[in-house]
Amino acid sequence: MPADLEIAQMLRRSSKPIILAANKADNPRRESEAVEFYEMGMGEPLAISAYHGRGTAELLDRVVPLLPAPGEPETGAEIMKLAIVGRPNVGKSTLLNSLLGEERAIVDEIPGTTHDATNTLLDFSGQSVIVIDTAGIRRRGRWGRGVERYSVIRALRAIDEADVALLVLDATELLTSQDEHIAGYIQQAAKGVVLVVNKWDLAVNQDMVESNRYIRKRLKFLSYVPLVYTSAKFDQGVDRVMPQAFEVYQERQKRIPTNEVNDVVQQAVAAHNLPRKGTKQLKILYATQAEVNPPTFVFFVNDPSLIHFSYRHYLENKLRQSFGFAGTPLRFVFKTRGEQ
Repeated sequence: MPADLEIAQMLRRSSKPIILAANKADNPRRESEAVEFYEMGMGEPLAISAYHGRGTAELLDRVVPLLPAPGEPETGAEIMKLAIVGRPNVGKSTLLNSLLGEERAIVDEIPGTTHDATNTLLDFSGQSVIVIDTAGIRRRGRWGRGVERYSVIRALRAIDEADVALLVLDATELLTSQDEHIAGYIQQAAKGVVLVVNKWDLAVNQDMVESNRYIRKRLKFLSYVPLVYTSAKFDQGVDRVMPQAFEVYQERQKRIPTNEVNDVVQQAVAAHNLPRKGTKQLKILYATQAEVNPPTFVFFVNDPSLIHFSYRHYLENKLRQSFGFAGTPLRFVFKTRGEQ
């Protein structure tokens, strides 16, 4: 244990709390052998098996009380968080490297060589952006055990943490059902989206108009998102990715004055038959934008149950026609007056 003793000496000089964990205690015999670590002079060793999950709960019980109390949140400008997501081997890490101009992530022809979500601080026109490069997302039924399953979970969490997601598609296999699955997850999470069609240099048919039409048809629920065509391997089209992502982020921060929101909503109400059930007809009393990132609109109505999906879609289209919100979903909340 010479190396262990050397590390222990370094840790003691740090004047930080130390917990001694003896890993790979996979059975009672090895657990009893953990007492040998007393000679390191770092207190009682805690026998654990990370592989089997033995002793990890006790380890956390020791760690948590030693953690510093959460500090006050830092004030200052918000930093856009950008997740790069997509199926395995569509070129996510190559795209990140091209954005950074350096070999930052592990890139290989073997699908899924980026096994974890890694954050990188990128300077874009003098503004900081946190870029989250993720492992490829597979169908739930195809999740492997161990590292791969953990990577998929991290990738989904990266979407949840991000403001904007770059959904990377492979031009040689345009829009699989898995691409649609990921797109649906991003929309449900109400994140901004830029569709990046990568490997465009390998596409058999390089007609962007036809490709746009095909993608819009398959992803009707993302009709508001921009598309960018790239060949990250050759740095082609990559210069358009960040400006587009930042534009989507700015759209997510947009706040519309209440009087302007109500003008558009009242015009929409006057131009279209209101939903009804039997003799009861919907009445929209007024509307306001309650939040940004994502833009959230609250509609005060006489009966929220009268709102049909098609009418909600109609209102969304009217707001988009007037105010934009390109690349970002809109959240709608319908409630009665006085409802919390």
